[in-house]
Formats: sequence, structure tokens, C-alpha cells
Amino acid sequence: MKYRILGKTGLNVSVIGIGTWQFGGEWGLNYTQSEVDAILDRGRELGINLIDTAECYGDHLSESFIGDYLSRRNREDWLIATKFGHQFHERFTRTDRFDAAAVLQQLDASLKALKTDYIDLYQFHSGPDAAFDNDELWTLLDKQKQAGKILHLGTSIGSNDNLHQTEASTKVGVEAIQVVYNRLDRVPENRVFPSCERQQLGVLARVPLASGYLSGKYKPGAVFSETDVRHRHDPESTRRKLEEVEEIRRQEVPEGVDMAQWALAWCLKNPIVSTVIPGCKNPAQVEANAAAAELEI
Repeated sequence: MKYRILGKTGLNVSVIGIGTWQFGGEWGLNYTQSEVDAILDRGRELGINLIDTAECYGDHLSESFIGDYLSRRNREDWLIATKFGHQFHERFTRTDRFDAAAVLQQLDASLKALKTDYIDLYQFHSGPDAAFDNDELWTLLDKQKQAGKILHLGTSIGSNDNLHQTEASTKVGVEAIQVVYNRLDRVPENRVFPSCERQQLGVLARVPLASGYLSGKYKPGAVFSETDVRHRHDPESTRRKLEEVEEIRRQEVPEGVDMAQWALAWCLKNPIVSTVIPGCKNPAQVEANAAAAELEI
């Protein structure tokens, strides 16, 4: 496994991480603890050290799976990135909770679910600019850093062209940006990445497989179950994306190269990207993702 420094955080992160939204039950599967253990164990065996999760992936459900796992393993082997700002109500339904008092409650709930005393990277989760521009929030988070509950702060920007929040990072103590970036969506290259470079911010590329569309598994006309978040995507937009994927496969992916691995390696080709955080359904997908770290394109 290869590693890169996550900007000013100084954290040495594996270039392939493990995204865990799927553990919350919104990607068509419900997980058991033993299934989560198998995924994370395989990741660790392959040198992966970053787990990305959030408070609203099933009302701390994803965090709880991870916390149970960590309680039986070496916590220091992992960098845990989680997020704040939303309250899960039911599948695909959340409400915003970005005020300082609510965020403190969320932080303590995340620490309890994760069964840990500290979070390596605590991220503002795709919230509006008005919530981001609340000095009381960042004062609270700075105090939690001083208390040792948080090691580093990040922002997971909702729009991948949100220059306002990216540009304000240094001012509020944010050291890393998480953003949607993949071969189908290169918008961050225009404004967000140059700002990250100027501020020496780490970059976590989320949705690097474009919600699985770049995995090569789906053809135009694919249908997703009602428990899979992709069934909420606009059908016409999905059809166009899958047609574009077919064209990319023909024009850009070398013969004999797995498309999903190519798509991850494509993201990592950009030196501003510290790590990609694809989801994975099982240990075999962890292995396939990890192999992308060695793929030169």
C-alpha cells in the first residue's frame, strides 16, 4: 500500500481508504458485525489505515459497527474520519443540526459509538454556508481539539465547487477537504483544488467510482432497489452517465485493466488527492480497491 501526507494534518494516510456509508443500510444491504469485521480486517492486512464514516449513516449505526470492531483491535492502527451536522430519522431522511450545542452532542455520541477517546479527522458534513459561517461552532470545535477529543478538523463540502467553504478553511482551523471527484465529475479541478493547494489542505476524494457507475458493473437501463440510494437518482441522468462510462471504457481504459481499479488510479494520478475513499461491500472489493494503489495509468 502507498501512503500520502494529508495536507497540514501531517497524517500519513493510505491512498486507498474505506468508505462506510454502506454500513448504514442505504446501499441495498444490511450488515452484520462479522461482515464488517471481515471487511476491516482485510483492509488492515492490505495496509489500509483510513476509515471514513458519519454520524448519519444509520443514526450512528456505521460508527457503532466500527466502534465494536475497534474495541477488539488496535485503535492506533487506524485513522478514523467521521462527520457532523445531520440527524438520521429513517432511510434517506435527515435534518440539519449544525448549531454548536447540537454538534457537541453529536461529537460525544460519535465518540461513544466509535468506542474511542478521540477522532482523527472530524468533518463539517455538507452543510450550507450560513451554518459554516458560525463562529460559535468553530470556537466549540477548537475547544474540543484542545480537550483532545478531536485531532484535526475537515470539511466535507456538499457542492464540489464550494469555494466559499474551501477558501475559509485556514481561518477556521480546517486542514482537509473532502469532495466528490471522479472521472465523470472533474469540477473540483477548476477552483477547489487550486485553493486546497494554496492552503496546503489535504484532499479526500469521495465517490471516486461515481456511486459505482465507474465500476464497470452496470449498463444503461440498470435498475436499483428501493433500499439502494441510487434508486433516487434521476433515471435519465443515470442513463447518460452509464453511456459515458461505456465510452470511457472503450477510449481510455487499457485492455485487460479492471475499470474500477482504473477509476481509482485515475483519481490518484492527481497529486493534490491524498486518498480516495470508495465504499466496499465485501473483502473481495477491499482487495480490488487496494490493488489500484499499484496501478500506473
